[in-house]
Amino acid sequence: MQHIFKSTGIAAGAAALLLLSACATPTPYQPIDLTQNMSRGYSDTRIESNRYRLKFSGNTSTPRETVENYMLFRAAELTLENGYDWFTLLSPNTQETTTVSRSYRDPFGPSYYGGFYWRYYRGGWGSWGAYQESSTTFHRYEATAEVLMGRGPKPADNIHSYEAREVAQNLAPQIVRPQPR
Repeated sequence: MQHIFKSTGIAAGAAALLLLSACATPTPYQPIDLTQNMSRGYSDTRIESNRYRLKFSGNTSTPRETVENYMLFRAAELTLENGYDWFTLLSPNTQETTTVSRSYRDPFGPSYYGGFYWRYYRGGWGSWGAYQESSTTFHRYEATAEVLMGRGPKPADNIHSYEAREVAQNLAPQIVRPQPR
């Protein structure tokens, strides 16, 4: 009987580790698909024939640089798909969302009166309470920009203009696509 509990515990531990490792991987280069409950990745909206609004959202395991590179790569892809040569990023912006996760623990444990310890404090009775054991900060990034596309040589006087083929070629080795299911 002990053997069954031991192997079940190992299997449960392995499943938990697999689940955690799946959550701990950076967002791959993929379109957002709300029908599949995937709210991380890229989205683009056509505004005019040569203008799009782009967004790339990463999870807490996706570094800022990756989020920004994926948005640049998507801009280059769209530019080439639409038959243009260069693109300009208008109003590029990267937002950071910070979340703090805290865990708490009963200072007396379950051995003291079933958990929380009661005490008289400031004129009333209340639980002793828990104290903070650890705190973890998570950062998540989302890059947005409007993309204006053009043909011919890129504007030399605009530092936010990029040669689409060069951007796609240089960033392609860094692009991580989702694993097939």
